[in-house]
Amino acid sequence: MGSHDRTRADAVRDRVEAELAGPLGTLGFDIEALELSPAGKRRVLRVAVDRDGGVTLDDVADATREVSRVLDEESDVMGEMPYTLEVTSRGVDRPLTLPRHWRRNADRLVAVTLVDGGEVTGRILSSDDTSATLDVDGTHRDVAYAEVSRALVQIEFNRRRSGTDGDPEEDDA
Repeated sequence: MGSHDRTRADAVRDRVEAELAGPLGTLGFDIEALELSPAGKRRVLRVAVDRDGGVTLDDVADATREVSRVLDEESDVMGEMPYTLEVTSRGVDRPLTLPRHWRRNADRLVAVTLVDGGEVTGRILSSDDTSATLDVDGTHRDVAYAEVSRALVQIEFNRRRSGTDGDPEEDDA
């Protein structure tokens, strides 16, 4: 793909994102990633969405309907080439790069690689536009986003969320 084709593909991607941002925002979604890639004689449009409180399968279905509606109404956005649409939620394996990512993952365990090469793992207690406070083995540690090279939510199995009670085995009875 020449640089001209790449520039054209980027322009289409940017236009699609611009067309979708408002309608999806009205439904409470943020576009976390938008990728347009060739797949034979078709293209694949992948849109990853997120929202406060997380994204359910019903949310993905709502977002898919909205994206389809917008692209059908603005038929010139995607051009003549057929495409396949995939709408997904922002995966937990995606790095925390924006303040809203930290906010939406409050109470989750996160592994942070610092710009200076240090590493810290702790539970997100709170966050604002510039930093997050982590519980690192019982000690509160403020981490400015400017100090963060990479931050990933850690998957935890069988962790009881605060406010849950009862034995998990009882749920199967």
